[in-house]
Amino acid sequence: MKIAIGCDPNAQKEKEELMDYIKAKGYGEVSDFGSEDPIYANVAIKVGEAVAAGEYDRGILICGTGIGMSIAANKVKGAYAALVTDYYSAQRARLSNDANIICMGAFTTGCKEREFLTTEFLTNEFVKGCGSQPKVDAFVKYDQER
Repeated sequence: MKIAIGCDPNAQKEKEELMDYIKAKGYGEVSDFGSEDPIYANVAIKVGEAVAAGEYDRGILICGTGIGMSIAANKVKGAYAALVTDYYSAQRARLSNDANIICMGAFTTGCKEREFLTTEFLTNEFVKGCGSQPKVDAFVKYDQER
């Protein structure tokens, strides 16, 4: 699995910790999309474009709360970013919503929690044909037509 990761300047340490964790767990190849740009939307858009283009399988974005990154990434056609804050939302981001990017907060989640959320996101897959399929199909259709 190829994973794109980026953050704002406030989350540099958290991003590096998460990259080390992903590598140690063997979840895949991780590419750093940076953290120096104070305009976090630029990083979110780069990650969103890379994931939407199929160059990367998944993306992870971190800022103070994760909110700004999720808003920015979701502006990219084909990027489906979910703000995750707990086990259930991280798991359902993949299983029910087919999210291809997760966003987390450096100020709102601790190191172990970010690791746990990342594991749920990277180890679960969307269940094609599940009860959520028509909902996912609806937003994908809208996205493709805009």
